[in-house]
Amino acid sequence: MRGLVVLVTLACFANAQHQALIDYLERRLLAIEVRRKQCDPLSMCRHSATAHLCHLLLKQDRISLWHEQTTRYASELRELKQQMVSQLENLDKEKEALRMNLDGMGTRVDRVERELDYLETQNGAQPCVDVDDKLIEQQVTLVKEKQKAKYSKLSDCSYMISSIKAMKILKRVGGPKGTWTKDTSRASGKVYIFNGTDEDTIHEFATIQDFTRSLGLSVSKKLNLPSSWAGTGHVVYNNHAYYISQGEEIMVVKYDMRNGSVTDSAVFPVQDHVPVYGLTPETVMDLAVDEEGLWAIYATRQNERHISLAKMDASSVDIEQMWDTNCPRENAEAAFVICGTLYVVYNTKQPGRSRIQCVFDVNDMVTNEDAPLIYFPKRYGAHSSLKYNPQEQLLYAWDDGYQILYKLIMKKKLEI
Repeated sequence: MRGLVVLVTLACFANAQHQALIDYLERRLLAIEVRRKQCDPLSMCRHSATAHLCHLLLKQDRISLWHEQTTRYASELRELKQQMVSQLENLDKEKEALRMNLDGMGTRVDRVERELDYLETQNGAQPCVDVDDKLIEQQVTLVKEKQKAKYSKLSDCSYMISSIKAMKILKRVGGPKGTWTKDTSRASGKVYIFNGTDEDTIHEFATIQDFTRSLGLSVSKKLNLPSSWAGTGHVVYNNHAYYISQGEEIMVVKYDMRNGSVTDSAVFPVQDHVPVYGLTPETVMDLAVDEEGLWAIYATRQNERHISLAKMDASSVDIEQMWDTNCPRENAEAAFVICGTLYVVYNTKQPGRSRIQCVFDVNDMVTNEDAPLIYFPKRYGAHSSLKYNPQEQLLYAWDDGYQILYKLIMKKKLEI
């Protein structure tokens, strides 16, 4: 009986301990659940007591998220930058390759143009029909008779242009239009610049090398004229500058460059002048010098479609003889005279390749059919002036502000 009491007592004590253990575990689980809810931002925000802690936690979460996104964006930006740098390097390589290809293409085009120029000047048109021998003899006899009857005051110069051998671009100074030349009657090395189409100052350089090496017109010797010139038709001949002064009348002025004074002047005895070249309207008259002396190239309203030519006395500036040519003014840009033959250079309103397309020989020794069709190398725009130097057989050209030299190859006018 006593043993039974002990067993009952032990069973009750075990049940009590078991219930206490269960209660303890339930309290711990409840405490854990409360703490979890307290640490949950959404749960904390529902209680005013934990509102401040809630906002701090939310702010910390946003900062962490911002840092994470910023790090990711920075990484993506670095990757994009690397891709852009790589693409730019590839573009630079492609650009350089394209530039080299264009340079090579330009070189090949220039070579083709020079070869075409050579072929155009060397290979004349072949006759399409056979010519009777008697007709040829008659033409030769007629030409020889014309030679005997040539203008008596001209010399025996009998050369004409065969082709353009070379060109050299010396410099670019001044405006788009102007004139540059040397004293065409002497071996003097001085270079003279007429900048523009309406000025009164000539710029002088001691040599062509000084002009090439100079920094511009500001370092030149300046010769101030008593009046302004008009156009680009001026020349320097035998220590004198011959220039055109335009007012109510067209006047040719002879200026002594040694003592700085006007030695002579004359009104050109023609009325109703019009610009001599269709593409150079500023030039109402163009003066030229060749082996024969001084010439005037002009045009009048009476013969408005064509260019006229006059031989002048360089000493007195008097007119010796005049000719009406068959060379049209339309699309003409400049002209020059060699051995009594007028060469007119043509172009287009949109500047292209200048070409000698019309000639007029005062001795009737050269016709348009005899003269070769000569093209100038295409460069910048159109020639505003072309001045022939008989001592050097060079053309001094002004092309859109560039000073250019053309070396000429000559031949006899009548090679029979």
